[in-house]
Amino acid sequence: MRNLHGLVSFTEVATAGSFTGAAAKLNLTPAAVSKNVARLEAQLGVRLFNRSTRQVHLTEEGERLRERTAPALRALDEAVSEISQARGGAVGRVRISVGVSFGRQYVLPLLPAITAANPELQVDVSLENRPVDMLAEGFDIVIRGGVIEESSLVARRIARLPLVLLASPEYLRDRGVPVAPADLAGHDLLGVRLPGGGEIPWRFRRPGGRGSFQIPLRARLWLSDPEALLGLACDHAGIAQAGLHHAMPHLRAGRLKVVLHEQHDASEREIVLHYPHRLYLAPRVRVTVDALLAGLAGNRDLHARPDTLPQSFLA
Repeated sequence: MRNLHGLVSFTEVATAGSFTGAAAKLNLTPAAVSKNVARLEAQLGVRLFNRSTRQVHLTEEGERLRERTAPALRALDEAVSEISQARGGAVGRVRISVGVSFGRQYVLPLLPAITAANPELQVDVSLENRPVDMLAEGFDIVIRGGVIEESSLVARRIARLPLVLLASPEYLRDRGVPVAPADLAGHDLLGVRLPGGGEIPWRFRRPGGRGSFQIPLRARLWLSDPEALLGLACDHAGIAQAGLHHAMPHLRAGRLKVVLHEQHDASEREIVLHYPHRLYLAPRVRVTVDALLAGLAGNRDLHARPDTLPQSFLA
């Protein structure tokens, strides 16, 4: 096969939509990927991409070439991966993007066992709260809240993520325990600012189950990281809204208490693991996905519910 490097580079750029994303996937520099594509274009005598400073777009000839090469190259990659798996397990590098707090608390503790069981597997983890473009940036697995509507990705729900309101026993002793949402107006509130600039509202159930309502959040302090938010709450700075899965170690240690648990709306968020379409999923990715899902499914803290917390966790 003539110019296999050029065909592989071309296909990865077409899939990722950028030379940078293709380079990350192929473990090459963007310059090397660009050179491979340029050689292929010279060999074929046609331009395959229209390039701008930020994006690349396939030409008509590029679209036709991708239609023919992508399935063939995926089949070759699958064949090589199957042989590698048959001779001893997953081989190669898996790139994972996961939120900072969730990654530290739940994902990182699972990785030593995964790599120990697969000696030829390398796991590269990016801890970051920003939205990522999975294909363009060359990630194999992305773990985030919500569901990405993208047909080329598979979304597997890890767990629901109920929200709770929390404060330290010392703060509640000094400032009093709120017994109704209206009481929050007299308290110091701690808010989370999302990467896009928005915020997660504080919602409460109406009496008799007649829907819910939202209160204006006049927070004294705003943070972008759940760990830092809970740290401030543990230091008696005020009342915070956070995911129960993040709060469980502090509740168990008695550093925080849940307030207004019967009136607060837990807001059924969820955490989701995304990976490329399962049809051509490489064994290194499949092994990592299965191990992560199994490990996360067995974590009791991750699946705790506000209505089943022991009385000692409540204010």
